[in-house]
Amino acid sequence: MELRQLEYFAAICKEMHFSRAAENLCTTQSNLSQQIKFLENELGLPLFDRIGKRIALTDAGKILLEQCHLVFERIDYIKGAITDLKRMEGGRLDIAILPGDGDLLFDALLTNFHLTYPKLSISVTETMDVYEQVVDGKRDLGVTTVPPNPDDRISIIPLFHEEFALAIRSDHPVAKSKAIPFEQLQQLKMVMFGPDHQITKVIHSCCHEKGISIDNPIVTSTLSTILSLVDQGIGATILPRLLLDYLNRDNISAVTLLNPTPSQDICIVHRTDKFMGQAAKLFIDELQSFIQSVMERTIRSLG
Repeated sequence: MELRQLEYFAAICKEMHFSRAAENLCTTQSNLSQQIKFLENELGLPLFDRIGKRIALTDAGKILLEQCHLVFERIDYIKGAITDLKRMEGGRLDIAILPGDGDLLFDALLTNFHLTYPKLSISVTETMDVYEQVVDGKRDLGVTTVPPNPDDRISIIPLFHEEFALAIRSDHPVAKSKAIPFEQLQQLKMVMFGPDHQITKVIHSCCHEKGISIDNPIVTSTLSTILSLVDQGIGATILPRLLLDYLNRDNISAVTLLNPTPSQDICIVHRTDKFMGQAAKLFIDELQSFIQSVMERTIRSLG
């Protein structure tokens, strides 16, 4: 059984017509028929029922077609893997992340990764539609919250459990507390991201759970603006604890929120039916190691 014969067979199945399949394959109909005859003789069963000018797959043909798809997928995988080995340093990696995660996950990491693999092209896009873009095949990898009902084609690699803390100017009275009840946020002026931001959604969910609302007269879309406003004492905000510990701003203190402590689970997502290059595998390993180092630093700072 030759690969070419399987390709001929699949082409006929696509058209359900010998002459059209022959045209698409740039071969003669007689050669195509002969190759299918060789296949049928080798398998000992007919692959097509020939009914006048029409053809239909037999049960044996249906089995062979199903297995052909698997064979072609593995061949594509092999070709991708070999190509990847040849040009790993010149490859491309397209990643989607949630807005704001770049400040924690990627700034330092990308610098180190680029120094190690200078010829590798990396594109990082901040979007609220991380999961959807990976499912649609627009991105190779995504870093996002764990999806509730993932597509069968999506693989989920747990990354870390992310807790949020109150970020407030260090000379504010609340900054002297290591932890405060969540409902105490009602007594503070808050600076927040817009309603579509993932952090805001988590906070609003906690507020709904407690039956409270918080005062956030200033809404912005950028982390740098929020940090600047907190640093000036204009308002407090809620940000990932890991991010606050990583940034380590002298004028900004992180205070734990209790009952509830806002949190979410962060993961890496990718398509299982797409070839994952060596660059993507290396990046996942580097990202996991980086997160582990930041978390260890946080644990040490908390004593």
